[in-house]
Amino acid sequence: MIGIVDYNAGNITSVQRALNSLGIKNILSKNPEELKNCDKLIFPGVGDAAYAMVQLKETGFDKFLKEWTATGKPVLGICLGSQIIFDLSEEGNTPCLGLVKGTIKHFYNIDSSLKNKEMKVPHMGWNNLTRYGDCPILQDVPENADFYFVHSYVICPEDKTVVKATAEYGIQVPAVIQQGNLFACQFHPEKSGKPGLKILENFCNA
Repeated sequence: MIGIVDYNAGNITSVQRALNSLGIKNILSKNPEELKNCDKLIFPGVGDAAYAMVQLKETGFDKFLKEWTATGKPVLGICLGSQIIFDLSEEGNTPCLGLVKGTIKHFYNIDSSLKNKEMKVPHMGWNNLTRYGDCPILQDVPENADFYFVHSYVICPEDKTVVKATAEYGIQVPAVIQQGNLFACQFHPEKSGKPGLKILENFCNA
């Protein structure tokens, strides 16, 4: 059974619809107790990091996600969920979950020259990936596949080896992260057609 963390942060139901289309059993819940017996968790999210962290604390999902990850059970962060697994977000100077060492930075704070290159932020649209080594959730996903991105902030992990794929948008944007059984996609697999569904399928069935 796949658990979907519902903390009032955006693309929750679209992830559930994607799993339903794949015939994957799932439960979506705002209550950590209802997800504690799941085999794996998906941690989606869209929007503001500070708001998301308030919601996680109010629901108890902040503690739940830390305890879950510490056991080594698999979790997949998506979009905002791929960011707030790190230590700190520059968005509101927000302390985050600290599951992976690193900071989330605005595009322009990584490379101020992007302002002069007509690189619009948020980064919104379709991009393909450059891969680094093997990653289970990318297995059998076509090399030239495009994925849908919407974000203004960029994952900056301390340990660069956790980055398993990047997308080009003025800079190399970390797009897929793996640290043990913790996975994260900056893009939206649930909105990325068949290649995105394959990523969800890989995570759920591996």
